[in-house]
Amino acid sequence: MLIHPTPGLEPDQFPQSDWKRLVDLLLLSRRLDEVEETELAPAKEIFYQFSARGHDMAQIMLGLRIDDPNDAVSGYYRSRPMLLPLGVAPEEMLRSALGREGGYSSGRDIGVVFNRMSDTQPHVLPMAGGVGAQFTPALGYAQAIKYYQDTLGDTGYDSAIAVAAGGDGSVASNGFWSALTGATTLEVPLLFYIEDNGYAISVPSSLQVPDGDISTNLSGWHGLEIFSGSGSDPLEAQQLTAGAVAHVRESRAPALLHLRVPRLQGHSLQDTQAYKATDLLERERADDPLARLRALLEGSILSTRDWAAAETRARNLVDEALEIARAAPLPDTSSLLAHVYGTAEKPLRKVSPSQADGPRINMADAVRRTLEQELSDNERIVVFGEDVGQKGGIHGVTVGLQERFGAERVFDTHLSEEGIVGRAVGMALAGLMPVPEIQFRKYADPAMEQINDCGTLRWRTCNRASAPMVLRMPVGFSRCGDPWHSQTNEVAFVHNPGWKVAVPSNASDAAGLLRTALRGCDPVVFFEHRMLLDNAHARRSWDGPDHVVPFGSAAMIASGDDLTIVTWGAMVQRCEIASEGRSVDVIDLRTLAPWDTQTVVASVRKTHRCLIVHEDLRAAGFGAEIAAAISEAAFLDIDAPVTRVTMPDVPSPHSPILLEEAVPSVERIRQAIDDLIGF
Repeated sequence: MLIHPTPGLEPDQFPQSDWKRLVDLLLLSRRLDEVEETELAPAKEIFYQFSARGHDMAQIMLGLRIDDPNDAVSGYYRSRPMLLPLGVAPEEMLRSALGREGGYSSGRDIGVVFNRMSDTQPHVLPMAGGVGAQFTPALGYAQAIKYYQDTLGDTGYDSAIAVAAGGDGSVASNGFWSALTGATTLEVPLLFYIEDNGYAISVPSSLQVPDGDISTNLSGWHGLEIFSGSGSDPLEAQQLTAGAVAHVRESRAPALLHLRVPRLQGHSLQDTQAYKATDLLERERADDPLARLRALLEGSILSTRDWAAAETRARNLVDEALEIARAAPLPDTSSLLAHVYGTAEKPLRKVSPSQADGPRINMADAVRRTLEQELSDNERIVVFGEDVGQKGGIHGVTVGLQERFGAERVFDTHLSEEGIVGRAVGMALAGLMPVPEIQFRKYADPAMEQINDCGTLRWRTCNRASAPMVLRMPVGFSRCGDPWHSQTNEVAFVHNPGWKVAVPSNASDAAGLLRTALRGCDPVVFFEHRMLLDNAHARRSWDGPDHVVPFGSAAMIASGDDLTIVTWGAMVQRCEIASEGRSVDVIDLRTLAPWDTQTVVASVRKTHRCLIVHEDLRAAGFGAEIAAAISEAAFLDIDAPVTRVTMPDVPSPHSPILLEEAVPSVERIRQAIDDLIGF
C-alpha cells in the first residue's frame, strides 16, 4: 500500500519536546557542515566532505525514533545527521573527519563512514563506501532480530527494528533489490529509508527507476507498506516518519519510507552542480527544510529569542568539539598492522585419543557431521544458502540438517550471492555465527563487494566491530569441468585482507579446520573441493567432536631430503602418487591465509629445491607468492629454480580429455620432480 500524508496537521499534534530537540540537532548538523565547508576543507584539514544540508531534518526525525537498544541503523556517507539523536558525539564525528586517533576508525577509514556497536544504545552498523552495500547487512540484522525473538525467545528484541538508509541512486543497486526481496519474503522488521534528492551525483533519478519514483514503481510489491512524501515539509515528514517506524515496530514487517529532499550542496564539496539548471537550484533553496521549520515553529513553539539561543548552543558545541578533535593525536603508525584478524578465539581442544580411530568417512560426511555437532553446541549458528535446506545442498553436504534443526536454523535463500554474504555480515554483527554457502566459486563474483567489506571490517573500525562467519564454497574440477563450476581462484580471497582461507585435502582436515573456523572470531572462506567430497583417497577416520586443526599449520605428508613439494587441495593426492619412490618432503598447506611460511622455508633449506603444484592458473596464482617468499627467505639455500606446475592460463574446459590436459597430472608432476632432483 502506498501511504501519503494526511493534510491539515498542526505542530501541536506532535510533542513540543520533539520540535525543540529537532531544532537543536538540526542546527548542530548545519554547524558541523558549515565548519567543514568553510574552514576545514579549505585548510585541507579534511579530504572528504559530504554535506547533508537539505537531507538533515528528515534524518534527525527518523533518528529520534530509533530508540530501542537493539535497533540498528545501516547508513551511508550522508547519514551523519541521523546519528546525532542516537547520541554520537560531535567531537567523535570531527575526530573521524580529521583522521585523528579515536573517532570511528583512528584514521583508517574516511571520516564519513560511521560505526557504533553498543550494549546499551541502538547500533550503527559499520558503513561501507560502496553505494547500495548497506542494504543486505541491514536485512541480515533484521533477520537476526527475528531469530532472537522467535527462535531463541529473547523478549529484548520484541520491538527492535533495523533501518537501511540510502539515496535515490542506491535503489538501482543489486543490494537494494536483494534486501527488498529478502525482507518481504521473510517478513522481517526492516525499514528502507530512501532520501530522494533527484540526483546520484549528476545522474537524474529517472535513470535509476522509471519516472524517477521508487514509491510508485513499488506500489504493487506485496508485503511492503510504503510511506511517501516530502522530507522538507516538517509536518509531513514528521507524520510519515512516525507512521513508518510504528508500522515496522508493530507489524514486525518491512516498510519503505520515501522522502523527497533538496540537496543544497553538491554531491561532495568538489561538486559545483553545474549540471543543474538555475531555476532548479532556486527551487531547492526555497525548499530548505531548516527555513520551513523555522517558519512553522517561530512564534508558536519557539520564540525568536529561543531560536537565537539554539543557534548559539550549536555554534558553541561544534567549536568545543572541534577543539577536542584537533587536540586528539594523529594515528599511531606502529598500529597499522593491528586488527586485521581478531584474537578472541576459543581455546582449541586437543584430539581425544579414544575417538581418533573411528570409521573412515568421506569429506562431505565430515563437513556434515561437524556442522551437526556445532549446531547442537551453539544455538547462534545458522546455515543457509541456495538449496541447502530441504534438498540438503546440491552436493549433499547439508542433507538432514534442516530436518533436525529446523528451517529457522538451516534454510534456503533467494538467488542472490550479494544477499547471501551481505545478510551474513548483518547476522554476524548481531551476534550470530552465520555459515553461508555459495554453490560454486564462480558464483561468488556478485558478492565480492560484500566479501571485501566484511574482511576489512575489523581493521577499518579499529577493532570496534567484526563479522565472523564461515563462507562455504565448493571449488575445482570433478569428473568433468567447465568455466562456470570448476574454478578455484583461491588467490582472489587471499587478496582480501581479514579473511582466513581453508583448503582441506581430506576428511579429517576438513572437520578440524571447519570446527576451528566455527569457534573463531574471523571470517573464513572454507573451500570444499568437488573432487574430494566423495574421493576414496580423501577418506579419513572420524576424529571425534574435539578434533581441531589450527590455521597456518601445514601438514607434512611425506618426508625426504632431495626436494620440497608445496601443494594443497586436490593436488595433494597427485603429488603423493607422483613422489612415490623419491626422497621428498610433501607439504599440504591446508590453509592459504595464513599460510605456514616457516614449515615451507625450513624444508627448502633442508632439500635446497622446491616444486609448487596447484590447480589454479599460473599467472598470479598463489604459487607465485610462495616462490617469492622462498626467494626472499632462502635464496642462498636454493640449488635449482623454484618451479611451478599449474593449470595454463585458460578457463577450466568441459571435456574430460581437455580437462586432464589442463589440470596438473601425476605424469607432469613426476616429470617436474625428476627434472628438479636432477638439476
